[in-house]
Amino acid sequence: MTQTAARRQGHTATVLAGCFAVLLAQVAYSLPGALNGTFQQEFQTTGAELTWITAAFAIPMVVLELTTGVIGDLFGRKRLLQAGAALTIAGSVICYLAGTVQVLWIGQVVAGVGAAILYPISLAMLAAVSTSQEARSRSIAMWAGFLSAGAAISPLMGGWLAADGGWRTSYLVVIAASVVSIAITQFAADSSAPEGRKLDVPGQVTLALGLIALLFAATQGSEAGFARPEIIGAFAASVVLLGAFVVIELRTEVPLLRLTIFANRSYAVVAVATVVGMFAFLATCYSMSIWLGAIQHQSALRVGVLFLFIQGPAFLLVPVVSHLIRNVAPRWVLTTGFVLIAVSGIWCSTFDVHDPSWTRFMVPMLALGVGFALTVGSITAVAINAVPLRLAGMASATTNLLRDFGFALGPVLIAAFAVSRANGDLTQGLGPAIAASGLKAPYTEVAGGLAQQGGAMAVNSMPVVPGAGPDLPPVPMPDSLRVLAFESLGNAYNVAFLVAGLCAAVAAVLTLAGLFGSGRADVEEHLDDDDQLIAAT
Repeated sequence: MTQTAARRQGHTATVLAGCFAVLLAQVAYSLPGALNGTFQQEFQTTGAELTWITAAFAIPMVVLELTTGVIGDLFGRKRLLQAGAALTIAGSVICYLAGTVQVLWIGQVVAGVGAAILYPISLAMLAAVSTSQEARSRSIAMWAGFLSAGAAISPLMGGWLAADGGWRTSYLVVIAASVVSIAITQFAADSSAPEGRKLDVPGQVTLALGLIALLFAATQGSEAGFARPEIIGAFAASVVLLGAFVVIELRTEVPLLRLTIFANRSYAVVAVATVVGMFAFLATCYSMSIWLGAIQHQSALRVGVLFLFIQGPAFLLVPVVSHLIRNVAPRWVLTTGFVLIAVSGIWCSTFDVHDPSWTRFMVPMLALGVGFALTVGSITAVAINAVPLRLAGMASATTNLLRDFGFALGPVLIAAFAVSRANGDLTQGLGPAIAASGLKAPYTEVAGGLAQQGGAMAVNSMPVVPGAGPDLPPVPMPDSLRVLAFESLGNAYNVAFLVAGLCAAVAAVLTLAGLFGSGRADVEEHLDDDDQLIAAT
């Protein structure tokens, strides 16, 4: 085999390994999307406990991505990518065996660490073997397409298996896919970029603890109450820790994150729009899954089909997005994508929770999917193409951090908002509802305690009011309480959809106005001098 043929074969194997790895990561991440209703009914979770299933995966994924990018740059990416797949196996085994929601959280944390490796390392490997700007853009578009394919396959698979009573089998499929990923990666070309890179332990610690404190406060505050001392303390700690992270990164010789790159106007605008827009995207996805699964108790398979409408376009439109990335200014591609995401959220906010028709979600979810297809690849291209090739690992990790931070905020913040609002409405109407229920003491006290402790989600999902002792059997949940909880949740998620849509509109305005006057050369030029990364655009 000639040297050119060997190089071409290595390039093909690396692209395949990188694309399959990000597909695996997204399958593992997206799996709870169709199963939220199933988890809620099997484990009898409260609203916050349900949110933690997704958050337990997202938090380690977000906080570790920058560090795994540095480790790959220093010591090589190939073995690290295989280690990420191995962690995905371990987490999936724990989820498969989970008998309580707390064990499920542990499995999600372990798999989330694996994803923190798979996302940035797969993208950095693709960037390293791309020999030209055009080849890199094509690889990025393909990578984004496989990411979306994983997000489409996973909920559909989970919903289909859950419909047959076997949601745990989904995790066996993830385990098998992880083994395949390890095998494919064995044929990939290794790469590294150790020049000017080293581990930044103080930066990693302050970033990780700051983000964990922020996401904990947002998630737990939705049920415990945002005025509680521990929630206020967590918010305060996140501000202090993230402020310390910024100071450390500005002072250290080799930072975990080069904050000076944000002096590039195009990069900074796209960074903010990424967090806001990806929050809006996943907030809409999550709200749809909760609306149909946990509130209306529709089948997981129907939710999975809708996720196919969301993620299918990003995979099918890979050639179109690749062409747009290479030939159209990012301003127009990003703005169009965020507008479509905004339309989806605002449209869904008009739905009536008493209407069980799930097919009405198809068109808005399709708009959401096309919007995501246009944005996710363009965001990645702007970030990767804004830095020299030797900093591709840092840029890919930073891009994944911003995107996944928005993803993590989506279910956490929108659920915190919606659950808090629904529980408030439930509490406000609880007295009249209990009075109209026909319940007698001590069932009235038990029902009131259930509503206060478990919130609207618990009342909506429990078929009975538990007995108050061994001599008092459970009684059916009164319609007055069930309807109150049902309508409280529906109204809350109507507003949640609207908030998500408006946030996407803000991201659209940011890219339309903030990227005005920025040409492709402005955001894609490769600077040889690191100091020039802070040049104004």
